[in-house]
Amino acid sequence: MERQQGIVYQLDLFQQTRAETIRPSHNRDTVSKADDRRELQVKGADEQKRALAMNLMQVVCSHDNIKRAYKQVKQNKGVAGIDNMPVYEFASWFVKEGDNLLEALQRGNYQPQAVKLAEIPKPNGGKRKLGIPTVTDRIIQQAIAQVLSPIYEQQFSDHSYGFRPNRNAHQALKKASEYVESGNKVVVDLDLKNFFDVVNHNRLMHRLTETIGDKTLLKLIRKYLQSGIMIDGAVSQRTEGTPQGSPLSPLLSNIVLDELDKELEVRGHKFVRYADDCNIFVRSQAAGERVIQSVSNFIEDKLKLQVNPEKSQVCSSNQTKFLGYTIQRDGNLSIAAKSLERMKDKIRKITKRNRGQSFYQIINELTPVLRGWLQYFQYARCHKLLQNLDAWIRRKLRCYRIKQCKRTLTLQRFLVSLGVEKWQSWILALSGIGYWRKSSCPQSQQAMGIRWFEEQGLYNLTLNYERLNNLKKPPCTKVCPVV
Repeated sequence: MERQQGIVYQLDLFQQTRAETIRPSHNRDTVSKADDRRELQVKGADEQKRALAMNLMQVVCSHDNIKRAYKQVKQNKGVAGIDNMPVYEFASWFVKEGDNLLEALQRGNYQPQAVKLAEIPKPNGGKRKLGIPTVTDRIIQQAIAQVLSPIYEQQFSDHSYGFRPNRNAHQALKKASEYVESGNKVVVDLDLKNFFDVVNHNRLMHRLTETIGDKTLLKLIRKYLQSGIMIDGAVSQRTEGTPQGSPLSPLLSNIVLDELDKELEVRGHKFVRYADDCNIFVRSQAAGERVIQSVSNFIEDKLKLQVNPEKSQVCSSNQTKFLGYTIQRDGNLSIAAKSLERMKDKIRKITKRNRGQSFYQIINELTPVLRGWLQYFQYARCHKLLQNLDAWIRRKLRCYRIKQCKRTLTLQRFLVSLGVEKWQSWILALSGIGYWRKSSCPQSQQAMGIRWFEEQGLYNLTLNYERLNNLKKPPCTKVCPVV
């Protein structure tokens, strides 16, 4: 009975707000005489309550928590780790080995497997290293994150927006836009060099012990931090950094950088942080130079992280990008030039003329890419930009379709079938100019116009941008609806 009550008390802990004091019993003496493994201690730290939860491993290993973690990992559709077990096989494996797994976790005997190294290209060049844990380890890490997140959400700063429930990049942009609109037009853009690769394990574990009192859980988290990386069949140990790509790494990164948030709040700065992307807004260039020097010293001396001096800068808000947007000096949002160029690169890759795919397959591949891109950038003032981008996309597709005709007679008949006069179709078909120039000729534009592309199912960025801005008010008050 006492054990069940202890679990209930811990579950209740995750539902409390910061202002509430959590006690498993109204009688303090009763709690103080309880077994240490079932005790829930509540301490005061400065102005906020701090809960040292013992026995959190019981909550992590509970059936409902593991079930929720499995559903989330399955929904993420990740690939297999070094054991080559896919996500869909975990359920049948857990039926046989689940009891042994949970027993090893609660006793502290569980040893995580090494992660599989994967490299993905960065937008600005180079490679980003990802560690892919096994499905079992991903589910365990997800279960840990589900238990710890509600506890730390009570402590995290309101200026932090990345990887947190009910918070997103658009909210961070709204706040940043408000700062610029209020007169803080100079940005201190801090870039942390290889943040996930240089996190100090000892400092991170110290931060965890300030809130979490379950030694078994802390020991397991350290094992995950130090789990090896398999490269070409050989496992190398890790002495620093968090395994980027695991379900636990976003929470751990926020725990590390929350100390930076608290320091900036004490100093009275206006700032917005999304994961390791932090912008501080000041009123003058001189103030920005002072801030970047003092904050860089704090990050390197206290947090033991590295600031990239080549990418960190102090500049006007319209000379840098934040979360893919550029904030103009009046607070309006626009699409950053690099974001537009990355989008064009994706379109070039899909519409490459030697792919050998059907025209309808190309349209089907483009649609989700265009829809998702516009959904993110819908709050920018970019009506004219989208019109030009739509025209460029249509020309790329005309070029693709013209090349598919191959023969002169086939192209001539295709143009005639779309309403081009016979003599005009022959002029284009017999022309010796290249496909790209043919795609901009009047005959091509007449045959494959805006209405024809709509019939083919092409997603129109301009029309959908107008529809999105007319249906709902943007979160940034400076972003005006398009008419």
